[in-house]
Order: sequence, then structure tokens, then C-alpha cells
Amino acid sequence: MRSSTLQTLGLGSVFEIFQNGKLPVTADELVDQIFGKDGNRGALVITGANGIVGAGKTMQLGSRLEPFGVPIVALDFPGIPDGLAKQYSGLVRAFGKGNANKVMGNIIKYYYDGKNLPKGLAAHNPKFLLEAIPEILEIKKEHYKTFRDNFPDIDIWSVTSGFPGSQLGVGIAHPAFPHEVNKIWEIVEPTPSASSKLLWALGLIPMQVGDNWAFVLDVFFCGLTGAGARFNEATNMPYWKVDKYIRKYLGPNPFRAHDAIGAKGANFLTWSCLHHLSKHYGDLFAPSENLTEKKDSGSNWYPLDHFRPMVDWSLNEEEMAEFNAWILGPLFQMTSLMIHENRSHLSQMNLIGELCAQFTKGVLAVVRNMGADEVRKIVADYHKLQPKAAKQAWYPEVFDKINSPEWQQLYVNAEHNGKVGVISINRESYNHDVNDELNRAIDWLKSSKIENVIITGDFHISTQMVGADTTDFFPAIENATKGIELSKEWSATARRLNSDFKTSVGFINGKRCLGGFLELMVHCHYLVAEENANLGMPEVTLPVIPGMEGCHWPLRKLKADNYKNFLKFILSGKSVKAKDSVGWLADYAGSMENSIKMAWKLASGGDHGLKKREVNENSITDIPDEITGLENTDDAGLTEARKAILDCIMNSCKATLAEAISVQAKFSGDFMTTKLCKKGVVGNAYNKTWQV
Repeated sequence: MRSSTLQTLGLGSVFEIFQNGKLPVTADELVDQIFGKDGNRGALVITGANGIVGAGKTMQLGSRLEPFGVPIVALDFPGIPDGLAKQYSGLVRAFGKGNANKVMGNIIKYYYDGKNLPKGLAAHNPKFLLEAIPEILEIKKEHYKTFRDNFPDIDIWSVTSGFPGSQLGVGIAHPAFPHEVNKIWEIVEPTPSASSKLLWALGLIPMQVGDNWAFVLDVFFCGLTGAGARFNEATNMPYWKVDKYIRKYLGPNPFRAHDAIGAKGANFLTWSCLHHLSKHYGDLFAPSENLTEKKDSGSNWYPLDHFRPMVDWSLNEEEMAEFNAWILGPLFQMTSLMIHENRSHLSQMNLIGELCAQFTKGVLAVVRNMGADEVRKIVADYHKLQPKAAKQAWYPEVFDKINSPEWQQLYVNAEHNGKVGVISINRESYNHDVNDELNRAIDWLKSSKIENVIITGDFHISTQMVGADTTDFFPAIENATKGIELSKEWSATARRLNSDFKTSVGFINGKRCLGGFLELMVHCHYLVAEENANLGMPEVTLPVIPGMEGCHWPLRKLKADNYKNFLKFILSGKSVKAKDSVGWLADYAGSMENSIKMAWKLASGGDHGLKKREVNENSITDIPDEITGLENTDDAGLTEARKAILDCIMNSCKATLAEAISVQAKFSGDFMTTKLCKKGVVGNAYNKTWQV
């Protein structure tokens, strides 16, 4: 339907992975290519290693390269606070004390004066430099010269927060925040290199972006902060209230985020980003006076003794229109600029906003849902408030292509070779947009007479499938009909994977598949998973009642002696390894390569040796109504949630398959309005974000 984001890395398409029966590259071969053969590896050097970014990336890369024997050299000025030591507790939580000690034991610390490299550095044969020193262009350039003079063949990347590669003279690997956790790197290089492919092979998420001032993430997040600051100046709405409305409609808390990161540094970086952007693109990005003041003072946006007043208020319709103009107007204009510059694959651009800046829905998805005319109107309203912004960096014509596959399939892509189709999903949580795009992908394959299909993650942006996007549940918290409609709609889409194809294969390639996504995948005729993938239905812990037929569809594919396995699984909320679920949940689990090959055999008609488990369309009356071995039975809330899910299971299984879709939808929708749900994870999130 459109190009795969994987292709931007020079790694081919998702379809080719299955057709070739293996991943396009391995970490082993790329480590050999970049750092040298096993037993004689050169080092990865990270400069500015005690800073927030440098320390975070030392841990992230160090933990992945230690098993390959790549030495990590951490270089910084003497007297700098030890940022690496602060990372140790996080390593222990993630990998255990033994492995954390191995990672730390592979890090070699050196200090230098900024001009002369340590004499002992050469002994480690530096092969790659990741530079994370302060954002001063001339200092960076001198830094690169020093390394090149000493190590002429060294490859250099900068983690710069804004300078383009054309200014720096090196490649760029810009890590998204939070630095210790987020796996996304915005990469600037002429063509995809072995180094960016290695990031992918190590389980990180490199994204090729254009060589422009600032990055996609920074334009979105810094731009949103700048828009919020201007809205405060224009309306005198307190920063905490601006944050609440931005969080409700977009997702992030820009001002609170600056304070959480560290206001002094974060304020400077945001101001610097907008300042440099304004030099190139005009007043759309010009820092406001209050942002400049925060940069100069380094003070928090929220006072340290901040508390919200007891008296709150809501915006009326006219005030909401003004809010949209001040906040959405500049965001939409900035989006038009980045599309005009071809900064990134549209799917990547959209998902950078979600995965990094914490937008509930990517800005491009918001634009698409509003429509080009409404978007242009909101920008026009913004230009009335900020006339200077209209002079530069506004490209309304980019929205003329909003009906193209690149716009319409931001989250779901489909490919085929005339016989077998592959549907790939690159969003980690299932929402209305994914549901609509999945239906379009199915329609597209069927229009080409494709009868066999594999549905999978995209092997790039989506490294896991975490379940339903619970923000889509919010309208149902006060209106059960909304929840019933959602459950029916999503379940009807899932059923198409069973009814619309001769053979459908759900393939789980990420580290986990949970909740609504697992419910979707079990509708396929076969479920194949990488053996160590975690499969789970955590709904009971939220609590919500599974709404995509998880309460009856898997049971209809089981023999009676496996009912208890599944019931304990769904009522405990605990995940299982795919290899431990074969026979009652998954049909096959093996190594990544073997699982890829099995999925292709199933879809292409090869000799696979698996028996298809048919779906029982009749009433099932022998489901056990008591399950032994469940933990936390003294937790009243958990017990009540289990009873509600078991009631849904019993009633939807007693119904025929044709009737069950409505039965389970009513249980799911009605439960969202209960006190138990409102006191849980979904209800609390609803109260914090929507009760403004």
C-alpha cells in the first residue's frame, strides 16, 4: 500500500523477511564489520559520558554491546558529577545485579582537558565516537578534529539536539528522551550505514530523517512548549492549567516535563532549539518572552511549593476555539514545514510524536482525522493572532495529498506477491485509527484476490504490542453504549482475519503481545510467535473486561482439558512465554528464524505439519466456573474483577458464535461505567486527563 519504514534503513520490506525466511542482518555480522573480529574488537568511545544523554546512551549501548566484547570508553572532563554511577540502579532493575556488574565492568573511564586525548586511549583501538558534549558548534568541530588527527579512520556521530550534519561535518544519531529508556534515534546520514543497521539489530529503533535544523521530535515538543508559553502570555492561563488542557487533547505536559527533566537544562535546550529554528524559518518558532525569562533564570515552570487551587474552571466553546488556534495552529504549520522538507517517512514522523513526545495521537493522525479544510482554518485563525508567523514556513498544499496511501496508512501497511499478503502494524497500542487502517488493508488485499495472509508487527517501529489504547475507552466511562459500540466494531474487524481469508497467520515478533492485540491475533487461523515473547491478558488488573472476544474466542478453539490453562491465564493477568503456551494459545513457538519460516510455510502452503484448530460456533456449556491456584484471592477489587470477567466468559461461551459478539460487547461496555472500573487504571487516567 505504501513503502515500509524498514526500507528507509536499507533493510528491505517486511514481506521480504518472510519470503527470505530470516531477518535481513544480524548483530554479529555488523559488530564484526564496525568494531573488528571477535577477540580483537575496537572500542566505542562516548564523550560527555557523565551528562544526562551521554550516561544514558553509555548504558543503553553498553548493555547491548558487552556480550559482543566491544569495550566502552567513557570520556569526560575531570570534576564533572559521576552521571554513570547514577545509572547503575536502573541497570540492576533491568538486567539483574550480575549482568549489571558485567556492563559496568566493560566501561573504561578516562578524563581529559578537552584538547588533548588521554595517552591510554589508543590502546583500546577506538573505532566509533558518539559525541555528547555541550551544544557549542566550534567546540564540537574542534573535538572532531582532535579525534580525526589521532584516529583517522574513526567513525563519528553526534547526539546534537539541533545542529544539522552539514554544519557539524559528521553523522547524527539524535536520541529521543527519556534518554535511559526510549529506544528511538533520529539518524542523519547520506545513505543507511552499517552503524544505523546495527542499532536496529541490537533492538533499538533508528529512524532516518532529513538534514535540517532541529529534529522531528524537537520541532514537535519544543514547538508545543513554545505554543503553550505564547498561549499563557496571551490569556494569562496558569502554566498548570495550560498543561491540563494540552494533556487532555494532545497527551504531553510540556511544562511539567521540563521541570521533571531539570528546568535549567531543559529550558535552555528548548529555547536554543526554537531560537535556531526562528533564524531559519521565522516567527513561527521565535521564543516568547516568558520562555526566554525561564531560560535566563533556569527556574521551574511550576513553583516548588506549587499546588492547584481548589476552584477549577472549564473553557467554553469560544475559549476552546482560541485554545485550538494558539496550540494546534502552530503545530499544524510546523507539520506542513516538515512534510514540505521531506524530513521523514510520514509514518515515522507521526510516531515520533507518539513514542517520544508522548502525544496521545500523532499530529499527522490528528490532521488526517480533522481534514485538510479544518486544519487550514485553524492555522488561519492562528495567523490572525500571530500575523508574523504567516510570512514563512507555511505550506498548506501538503495537505492536498491527505487521501494518499502514505497519509491514510500511517499505522498499518500491506504487501503481497499475488498469492500471499503481509499486513504489518507499526503502532504498539490498538486504537480506532489502527482499526480503520486494518480494515482498509484487508479490503486492499481482498481486492487483489489474496487468500493467504500474515499479520505482524512491522519489525521496526513497533517492538511490542501492548494492547488497546485505553484513551479510546474514555468516552465509555460515562456512556456504556460507547463501550458496547467500540467492542462490537473492533471485534468485527478481528473476525475478518478468520472469515475473509483461506489461511491467516498471526505472527508475534516483538518482546510482548498483550490485551487487545493478543485478542486480535488469536482470531487468525494460526498463531506463531518467537519463543521468548511474552503473551498476556492483563485486563483483570486494570480492571476492564476484554472487549475483542478474548472472553470466548480462544476457548472456542480449545479442547475441554485445556480450558483451565486459559482461564487461569486470563483471570490471573500474568503473562506467559510463547513457548509455554503452545497447544492452548499459540500453535507454534521457536527461534526468530524458525518462527519466520513456519509463518511463511503456513501462509504459502508449504509442508508445516500443524493442525488447524477450528472455532466452535455452538454453545459451550462445560466451562469450569471455579479456578484453583489463583493468587491474591484476599484482594477484594481483584476478586470482583475476576468475577465480572468470568461472568462474561460463561455467558459469551453459552451463546452461539453469532450471538456472542453482542453478549461480550455488552458485558465489556457496561463494566466501564462501574465504580470498580472508575477506581482502576483506566478510570484514574480518565479523571486526571478529561475532568478538566
